[in-house]
Amino acid sequence: MQPYELTLADAARQVRARRLSPVELVDSVLDRIDRVDPHVGAYVAVTAEQARGAAREAEREAARGVFRGPLHGVPAGLKDLIDVAGSPTSASSRVRAGHRAAADSTVAARLRAAGSVLVGKTHTHEFAYGLTTPQTGNAWDRRRVAGGSSGGSAVAVAAGAATFALGTDTGGSIRVPAALNGVVGLKPTYGLVPRHGVTSLSWSLDHVGPVTRTVEDAALVLTVLAGHDPRDPASQAAPAVDHRPEREPDLAGVRVGVPRTYYFDRVDAEVETAVRRGIARLETLGARLVGIDVPMARYVRATQWGLMVPEATAYHEGTLRTVPELYQADVRVLLEAGELMGAGDYLRAQRSRTLMREEWARVLEEVDVIAAPAVPMTAVKAGQESVTWPDGSTEAVSDAYVRLSSPANITGIPALSVPVGHDTAGMPIGMQLLGRPFGERQLLRVGHAYERTRSARPLADPGAAVEPTHPL
Repeated sequence: MQPYELTLADAARQVRARRLSPVELVDSVLDRIDRVDPHVGAYVAVTAEQARGAAREAEREAARGVFRGPLHGVPAGLKDLIDVAGSPTSASSRVRAGHRAAADSTVAARLRAAGSVLVGKTHTHEFAYGLTTPQTGNAWDRRRVAGGSSGGSAVAVAAGAATFALGTDTGGSIRVPAALNGVVGLKPTYGLVPRHGVTSLSWSLDHVGPVTRTVEDAALVLTVLAGHDPRDPASQAAPAVDHRPEREPDLAGVRVGVPRTYYFDRVDAEVETAVRRGIARLETLGARLVGIDVPMARYVRATQWGLMVPEATAYHEGTLRTVPELYQADVRVLLEAGELMGAGDYLRAQRSRTLMREEWARVLEEVDVIAAPAVPMTAVKAGQESVTWPDGSTEAVSDAYVRLSSPANITGIPALSVPVGHDTAGMPIGMQLLGRPFGERQLLRVGHAYERTRSARPLADPGAAVEPTHPL
């Protein structure tokens, strides 16, 4: 096994035990980037020189028995919305040409303090305003969409071009690409991970979280990232928690909610089969399955867009009026649409969110976690704009991908996407687990227990045939 193939937890353990050099690990990942990124375009920029310098320093420290933290010497990619001092934060947009961050974002500073080594900035759908990341190809079939908006982060992790990465999630932008590329994506509770120094899409819906190869890895990164920062007005003063789950896959006494409504409506048959098989496996581990009805399901789409669109337009008000031609057409249309929404529409969406939070809290009193599909279909071909369902209805691809993920953004509850198989075309399928606010430890426990019942997943190979076959 090459160093780039190691999970974060395994790599960190080997570095700490002096069985693996940070230089060897970082060089292996950088070499992997050189081989695969020309095929998929996960990175906006690769910081190879700085990464090798940081790896050499990490190695010198390790030789003295000094380890900065649990991520010492481990290479990471950061979505190009996240500020790193002295580096560009382009948001994958011409609007940000020439911009350089003056200081680290909170999450970048915490990763650096924990010993992580930045290898590059990953592509996002422009300003995170989309669900496909058109610059980036799927790690399993580069002719298909990567998912968005954290598509670069998910593809880098899936292809071994980063040991882990950070993304942002406003309507599913961590979980959607994680599901479509066969990796783990965690959207924490709103306010648990500070967003200071992270470019906003919609401030009342934005979250920052990890994209990793395993649930254990996600828990390790979350433990580093979580914690109050007064520079983020939404940051919560939650108690410090070690989120790493127990190693034994035992779910005795855990109540898993299985939606009777909404989450299995208009879902591809292969996705439904794989997710229901994953839910059944939770039951064999001791979980008790409980049927639930999703509250206020008919208002999800209107509430998500009613909040996100005006907030995004307000953030871009200045540049939208001065340099509108620099935006990509799809993003510019959405931003201009926000100028047509009235205050009454925004306030109605706020009221709807308040009611939705209350209703979801009642459901989560009856169960410990909810298990459902992360996305209703696997990765579509690049350029495909709509999907037709068996009932004859047609849905925009972006609407379909956001439909099952946005409730967690509206309510602020934590949500985790874990891989549960592939369809007959070889494309990954993700199961989503949703939990109570600040219930990440329970959520990760369930995801980890499921994960330990499955064999290790191979990395995607973007340089190989474009249609791999990995059966359910």
